Amino acid sequence: ALRGRRRRVRVVWTGLDVDDTVPMDPITAADVGIVLATLAVGFVAGMLSALLGIGGAVVTTPAVRVLGATPIEAVGSTVPAILPGAISGAYRYARAGLVDWTLALSLGISGAVFALGGAWLSDLVDGRLLMVFTAVLMLWSGVSVVRGGDRARVVAAAAEQRERDGLEPEAGNRSIWLLGVVGAGSGFVAGLLGVGGGIVMVPAMAGPLGIPMKKAVASSLVAVAIFSVPALVAHIVLGHVDWLFALPLMLGVVPGAQVGARLTIGASEQTVRRWFGVLVIVVACIYGGTELVALL
Repeated sequence: ALRGRRRRVRVVWTGLDVDDTVPMDPITAADVGIVLATLAVGFVAGMLSALLGIGGAVVTTPAVRVLGATPIEAVGSTVPAILPGAISGAYRYARAGLVDWTLALSLGISGAVFALGGAWLSDLVDGRLLMVFTAVLMLWSGVSVVRGGDRARVVAAAAEQRERDGLEPEAGNRSIWLLGVVGAGSGFVAGLLGVGGGIVMVPAMAGPLGIPMKKAVASSLVAVAIFSVPALVAHIVLGHVDWLFALPLMLGVVPGAQVGARLTIGASEQTVRRWFGVLVIVVACIYGGTELVALL
């Protein structure tokens, strides 16, 4: 989106030079500041995406809204950055052997179709309501993960005992119907709200599916990468993407995801769970309150 350009065309049949544009405002320090701030947001989002498996949009959506995007642009402009961030983080986790490929592919494929439906519905709903829905979802996700801490400790202790006894670790609940529901719900939310979908998948995997937190984070990024593709195409077609925000986000998320994955691999299960819960709850309260006041 370059500014300050003038374009001259020659009207062939008259031989006259005609200026067919109105001079635009030059690029200002404020414009540069917005791009740099968006780039920084992208880095943080990429780090949190890989760190917590949530796709990063829980940060980018409210951030680009504050930086001047309209509600529907805040939903659509974050989607292009989800794919590179998810791929970057998932690659790092795959090298560490933390990705459950069967789980990740099942969730990703089941969610891809529903991501299209969510993106289509987002064009019919008031963008401000979508912002409030995003905040409510963030709050639920953070609380559910924090409250699941005691159960996670019991599961971890049982896993350690099985390892000492020389037994294979439990695979968790792999009901095909439950995987389908979790994947479809995550994909729909990803398309509707422009979030990665991990904000639904990670609590579900760490809770009902009984997947260890690190493996849940790693596997969710693969699924997020899969169903972010149809969501991205749909939002571009619907005209929801402002590339002034989307491109800096895309540039920032890749290095950020590498940093986040490195931190998660070296952290304890409880530390990752606590980071996820506290961050998401705080952002949800601040962001949700602001949007609700604006809506009223």
